[in-house]
Amino acid sequence: MTNLINFESSIRIRYVRISPFKLRRVLNIIRGRNYIYALLVLTYMPYKSCKIILNAINSAVSNLKMRSNVLNSKIFIAEARADCGNFLKRFRSHAQGRIFPIKKRVSHIIIV
Repeated sequence: MTNLINFESSIRIRYVRISPFKLRRVLNIIRGRNYIYALLVLTYMPYKSCKIILNAINSAVSNLKMRSNVLNSKIFIAEARADCGNFLKRFRSHAQGRIFPIKKRVSHIIIV
């Protein structure tokens, strides 16, 4: 019988001005992986969302280390998801006096 202690730290970032589809593309890669792997992947991927997710993960890890003394190699990402928030409604003019709606999407990021 092993003495495993389950420490959990979560972070929730709301109203990030980036589309959840762009965030999910990166979150699907790091979900279920350990912290060191996620750190390497997010550092070298060329997407805008990587910087936002990297800040969120570092915040969650620092919260975890404040509560307990855990090694970086033992930390893994159990849940990582991006939910839709409210979207900003904008309009663009089109031919013959018509308008075309534009949805500027907002996301909520949850990382456990």
